Amino acid sequence: MTTIDIKSAERPAPDEILLAIADYAASYEISSDLAYETAYYCLMDTLACGFMALKYPACTKLLGPVVPGATMVQGARVPGTSYELDPVMGAFNIGAMVRWLDFNDTWLAAEWGHPSDNLGAVLALGDYLSRKAHNEGTRPLTVRDLLTAMIKAHEIQGVLALDNSFNRVGLDHVLLVRVASTAVATRMLGGDRDTIVNAVSNAWIDGGALRTYRHAPNTGSRKSWAAGDATSRAVRHALVAMTGEMGYPSALTAKTWGFYDVLFKGRPFTLQRPFGSYVMENVLFKISFPAEFHAQTAVECALALHPEVQGRIDRIAKIAIETQEPGVRIIDKTGPLANPADRDHCIQYMSAIPLLYGRLTAEDYEDAVARDPQVDILRSRMAVTENTSFTKDYYDPAKRTIGNAIQVFFDDGTATRRVAVEVPIGHRLRRAEGIPLLVEKFTRAVAAHFDARQADAIQTRFADRARLEATPVNDLLAQLVRNA
Repeated sequence: MTTIDIKSAERPAPDEILLAIADYAASYEISSDLAYETAYYCLMDTLACGFMALKYPACTKLLGPVVPGATMVQGARVPGTSYELDPVMGAFNIGAMVRWLDFNDTWLAAEWGHPSDNLGAVLALGDYLSRKAHNEGTRPLTVRDLLTAMIKAHEIQGVLALDNSFNRVGLDHVLLVRVASTAVATRMLGGDRDTIVNAVSNAWIDGGALRTYRHAPNTGSRKSWAAGDATSRAVRHALVAMTGEMGYPSALTAKTWGFYDVLFKGRPFTLQRPFGSYVMENVLFKISFPAEFHAQTAVECALALHPEVQGRIDRIAKIAIETQEPGVRIIDKTGPLANPADRDHCIQYMSAIPLLYGRLTAEDYEDAVARDPQVDILRSRMAVTENTSFTKDYYDPAKRTIGNAIQVFFDDGTATRRVAVEVPIGHRLRRAEGIPLLVEKFTRAVAAHFDARQADAIQTRFADRARLEATPVNDLLAQLVRNA
């Protein structure tokens, strides 16, 4: 860690973390076909999440230019819409869409988050740069380039999250989206190592959003657009850095004024492993349920128990839910739930719906379903406790499972079996089972949003990975536009 006299104006060398991020973003060569294959599926999955979100007015009211009419000819197109925006606002739109339903990929460690949130910056900037190149007669970026940027953004965000818990100091994980997207966006713009250092230093100096909007009693829809905000801020930092604007070499380590002292209780970050392609290779896909990931296996348990409790709901005396420590800390909620954002971060709610109905969809977080009195009756009979074995395996780098167990007890003294699921379907250990379902998720989302001819063309494009990777990004985005 850099140490200097606080009264000295001597400029220090850049912090080691800044250099590690910049070196990786600028020059690391991705050689893992598994990473590229997973990124290909990640692109499909992330777009599917965005298309599905476009049916919700709470999301679409935030899309388009921030000032009415402030569009940009030959700018960044927003998939599934007719918007053409500057890449900063394009990143916000895409980032908000893909995160809206809490259905895109996840990374769980000391910090958690959703690495595909970075696709807001990557896709918006990729389209803008590719259209510009096409108009200037130079080589546009291809989808292969896009996948490379995705792998690197996933890696920066995910490796920083392995040992460094921002939530424990009250900061939201979207600050890692801002940092990762800033590094990758600056490189996409042609920035060298020094320019990336400058840009990323400014991203850290932004500090971090508070987690207020993710927790009771303030849970709200900002948690669905916070990543869009972060990834758009990243594109802005990248563009500013490309003008030659200066950076701040000890943004993290400066005594009193740096990130560590101000926001991280004086502790330096640690990197559990060097940057490579580990995160993309091991990312968790949300395939079956739009639900906070710590509850994914709880929903599987509840679905398995639905046939055993169906017809006996009014006889339930207690429901025991065992989860990991983060699940207790983040999504164990009692009392009234104010809105869909509150409900999709409540393990009791996410378990009650499949117990009652044998399903959990995005619509089940809306008021029409939530007002069923049986939902809150079941929630009031749930006891959530930590299973220390689940917690241990959650933090084990070799496992990274996300276990939950549920058992239902009736008023006559009988009980269901105890159902435990430790590995969710989107986990690397269930990848072979999950990928066909991921493709189905994409196919359904495309078919529901586009007319039959366009949907078929999009699905044909994505069915051939080699052809897709060779496609210029601007050509792909042209295919994903839906005219108003």
